[in-house]
Amino acid sequence: MTSTTASAVHVPTRQSDRIYHDLLSSDETLEIRSRVRRFADSVIAPAAHRIATGDEVEDGFPTDVFEAMAQEGLFRIAFRSEAGGRGLERPASATVAAIEEIAYHSNSVAAIYDVHCVLAGTALAQGTPQQQNEWLGPLVRGELIGAFATSEPGSSSDLSPQSVQTVATRTSSGWRLQGRKRWITNAPVADVILVLARTADRLSMFIVPATATGVTVGRADRKIGNRGQLTADVILDDVELPARALLGAEGGGLKIALSMLTYGRIAISAAGVGMAQAAFDQMTERLSTREAFGAPLGRLQHWQFLMAERAIQLESARSLYIKAALRMDEGVAVPEPEAAMAKVAGTSLAVDIAREAVQLFGGMGYTQELGADGTTGPVEAIYRDSKVTEIYEGANEIQKWIIARQLLGREVAG
Repeated sequence: MTSTTASAVHVPTRQSDRIYHDLLSSDETLEIRSRVRRFADSVIAPAAHRIATGDEVEDGFPTDVFEAMAQEGLFRIAFRSEAGGRGLERPASATVAAIEEIAYHSNSVAAIYDVHCVLAGTALAQGTPQQQNEWLGPLVRGELIGAFATSEPGSSSDLSPQSVQTVATRTSSGWRLQGRKRWITNAPVADVILVLARTADRLSMFIVPATATGVTVGRADRKIGNRGQLTADVILDDVELPARALLGAEGGGLKIALSMLTYGRIAISAAGVGMAQAAFDQMTERLSTREAFGAPLGRLQHWQFLMAERAIQLESARSLYIKAALRMDEGVAVPEPEAAMAKVAGTSLAVDIAREAVQLFGGMGYTQELGADGTTGPVEAIYRDSKVTEIYEGANEIQKWIIARQLLGREVAG
């Protein structure tokens, strides 16, 4: 595997530093953002092309980058000091700021980080002291990799008890799990998987060691983008678990899942903003330096107006996800409608700007690697990676429904 110490890659000027003035984040969060940016520029950027163009089945998980994040202490950002974390005053705000900086170079790595820390890690943080000692501590140190399994072949956005087909049955010594989960991030390399299963007519969350008898992880999916974010089926065939494997109360799994997925939506919004900013910065440099018909491309009013509109939308999308995270830090477990608004705004913007960046760069925008000299395309990976953010952790259509329910009430919107 190629080392992350490869020569530095070109990073365009960060336009957010010039036009975005963050009056919401604390000094603590700004320091985390700055630190993660330095790490991402030096470690993730050189590995980003390799990750974005690899084959999930053949190339596998970016272990070198994961281990570098652990060594840098990035997994500590989200957690209390008692669990080995940083013990920050505003951990959610700092965590999503970190995710934006990571996604600027690789949405695959941002997704790995999100699932490991925001979903699996934050869920484990709600466990007993024994559960936290056994699983959360090693996860924070990067000694094991976490996965979070809610989606199924016939159930993804719909996590109602009648839709979830994975079943947990009581035994004399604990629980027996039977079912199949799909599109589970980190599954091919996970050490611990948080599994949502039906217990009678409600849902419960279980801590499942990946090495438990009856656990099988399928071959990694091949996707058009986010190729470093390995996903695969997790098959649970009469998996015997001790009683202590239940996370939280029996029947409390849906509450845990929805809380984690809400946090995850804010994180995905931040990732969308990171990708949107990266594409925007590439476009700004291109418009300033590329000449056509004797003048810079930026002389054309079409691009001037488009960039102005996108600058406004970037400002709004970033402020939305920061506000949603701040509400979480204030103790609001499900900060709606901000979380849903942030998810739609950040991810839709990433797709839109990535598409426009491909158009602006023309042939190089559509090129992964130039045959003549090996030059890598500057924006094609963003184009491929961005689309999935509108889909996972609650499709954007579901987010609009959530916003509509806030406006009209459940009795009208359903």
